[in-house]
Amino acid sequence: MDAFEQSLGPTAANYQALSPLSFLRRTATIYPKRTAVIHGAERYDWATAYERCRRLASALQKRGIGRGDCVAVMAPNTPPLWEAHHGIPAIGAVLNALNYRLDAASIAFILAHGEAKVLITDREFSPVIRQALDQLERDILVVDIDDPQGPGGEKLGELDYEALLRGGDPDFEWQLPEDEWSAISLNYTSGTTGNPKGVVYHHRGAYLNALGNVMTWEMPQHPVYLWTLPMFHCNGWCFPWTVTALAGTHVCLRKVQSSTIYEAIADKGVTHMCGAPIVMQMLLNAGDGERRTFDQQVYFMTAAAPPPAPVLAAMAEQGIRVTHVYGLTEVYGPAVVCAWHDDWNDLPMAEQARLQARQGVNYLPLEDLMVADPETLLPVPQDGKTMGEVFMRGNIVMKGYLKNPEATQAALKGGWFHSGDLGVWHPDGYIELKDRSKDIIISGGENISSIEVEGVLYKHPAVANVAVVARPDEKWGETPCAFIELKPGAEADAEEIIAFCRTNLAGFKIPRSVVFGDLPKTSTGKIQKFLLRDKVRDL
Repeated sequence: MDAFEQSLGPTAANYQALSPLSFLRRTATIYPKRTAVIHGAERYDWATAYERCRRLASALQKRGIGRGDCVAVMAPNTPPLWEAHHGIPAIGAVLNALNYRLDAASIAFILAHGEAKVLITDREFSPVIRQALDQLERDILVVDIDDPQGPGGEKLGELDYEALLRGGDPDFEWQLPEDEWSAISLNYTSGTTGNPKGVVYHHRGAYLNALGNVMTWEMPQHPVYLWTLPMFHCNGWCFPWTVTALAGTHVCLRKVQSSTIYEAIADKGVTHMCGAPIVMQMLLNAGDGERRTFDQQVYFMTAAAPPPAPVLAAMAEQGIRVTHVYGLTEVYGPAVVCAWHDDWNDLPMAEQARLQARQGVNYLPLEDLMVADPETLLPVPQDGKTMGEVFMRGNIVMKGYLKNPEATQAALKGGWFHSGDLGVWHPDGYIELKDRSKDIIISGGENISSIEVEGVLYKHPAVANVAVVARPDEKWGETPCAFIELKPGAEADAEEIIAFCRTNLAGFKIPRSVVFGDLPKTSTGKIQKFLLRDKVRDL
């Protein structure tokens, strides 16, 4: 053992487990009177926020909840769900924020698979929760959230959330985990085929990605953050902890709609928000009666499909600057960002959009990012052309899939997280997604990227949303089929769309069929291509 290792082991003085729970204690101590949470007319400061989270932790502990126990929460973006991100893990328990768009069977599966001992649920969702509980084969403690801003609903539990908090100790000792590798939350994947997989996050990863958001987005102290991104989605991309670390203000939003977003920006001074591209479309398509003017610069972080040039330009005109990120549930949400260069600002908007459409480079807490051969793990050439799978590794990769060692081993094989996304690697080190491996269309032996075709279709002035999937074809094997959602008041027919593609795409990439109508989307605004694949078989 060398001199640098001998007698220099970690002690209580020089080592503490990393946990985002430390952010709340610090912020409440330094800025006790600053506004922490706004929910309609209700608002409370950081001292009160800390007290409420300690009460929650204490009340759950009194009911026998402790290390490794799962507590599920079914709620929109309201204070109880934000408090759950702190109070539940403060006793070593694991938060499972439920997707409130799921059906009863899916919720019942998640509650059973995660072995939730407590379910805290907003009364708006009582009908689906009642059905889910009827399918469970064991008892679970149910706590009702009676939100005055909500529509109400059947009372399912023996006590409500505020009564639970009143029974907790406001001076409960706030402790960090002894082991930063301990689970902090459980998030389920979309489950497009079969049952969803339970992705387990640890305190260390949550801490690092929360701070990664600060540095990547260049967030200042005291941001005013609007909850347009569901907190159940990858724990709100870790922003419940990010905004807390910065002593910012969490502006809750029970229902995401253009009028309430503009109202929050104008009246509450919102500076930051996140969401899928559908939220941008919502803002841009708002009527004159819904729009509000504001003086501050607003920052919008979006994932999923890259914003087309007209959308970027229109958002800029509204005073909203867009940052494009990429990630997956397995990496705590955003882990890759299209880091911007100042000299790009002088480029034409179309060229800026082309550059911004690339997913980009690794977040600071993500150690490595590469595009490589999925079998050999050998990196592909950085030529912007050679296709490979996107791989990641670092401290913001999940612990693994709950009770699924086979899937965990496959996902982390070779010391890398296998994303399942296909892309290319550009000479400047930026990656660009081309498709999910299952979304590549093979037509007459030629590979067609559905993302490339969608990118062209998004340039059509009448197109609001689009998804391209493979349609079985006797001659070619598969051909592209475009499902298109038009902008309000816009008109277009299949012939016009195909003619537009003909001037922008190689012949074999042009959609052979076009279907108009509303596109099925997840609760986070992602288009559900698997439903369209089922639909295309019947065309």
